[in-house]
Amino acid sequence: MRVLGVDPGLTRCGIGVVDSLPGRRAELVAVGVAMSPAALSVDQRLLQIATELDTWMDAHVPDVVAVERVFAQHNVSTVMGTAQVAGLAMLAAARRGVPVAMHTPSEVKAAVTGSGRAPKEQVQRMVANILGLAEVPRPADAADALAIAICHLWRPSAIMDKAERFAQTPAQRAWAAAEQAARRAKGTR
Repeated sequence: MRVLGVDPGLTRCGIGVVDSLPGRRAELVAVGVAMSPAALSVDQRLLQIATELDTWMDAHVPDVVAVERVFAQHNVSTVMGTAQVAGLAMLAAARRGVPVAMHTPSEVKAAVTGSGRAPKEQVQRMVANILGLAEVPRPADAADALAIAICHLWRPSAIMDKAERFAQTPAQRAWAAAEQAARRAKGTR
């Protein structure tokens, strides 16, 4: 399973792609940050991020997009921008028929570190450890996007989805594999 994780933000939107490996392991495919300068109008900033998200979706053809669920903060303008970018990620996925999953920050922290109250630095170190990276991905938004993707890979229903795929008939597995290959081929054009 390939997951594209999104840590939504109007100034910096973290994007990370991971593949699942046997034995509850994950492999880094790509990581980066879509940025939009504060000097631009909001509509132009959203357009820049939407374009970047489309590029990532087409280049990596994920099976699912995992987005961090937006929570109310004291700064309403920050919440608005974050929510708008989360909407862009969901729209990019919907246009391609890719399912979307939302995960809370505490859910992500618990999946990666075992504690829903883990500090940001611990989450980042665990992301590097899980993916076998020599150093923590920078900036923090990039590491957060990878944590969101890992969280989705390791959620109980993802494991069940995998078990259900193995329970399919050979014809069902062949059809699912052909469908996934066609989606990936479409994304590389």
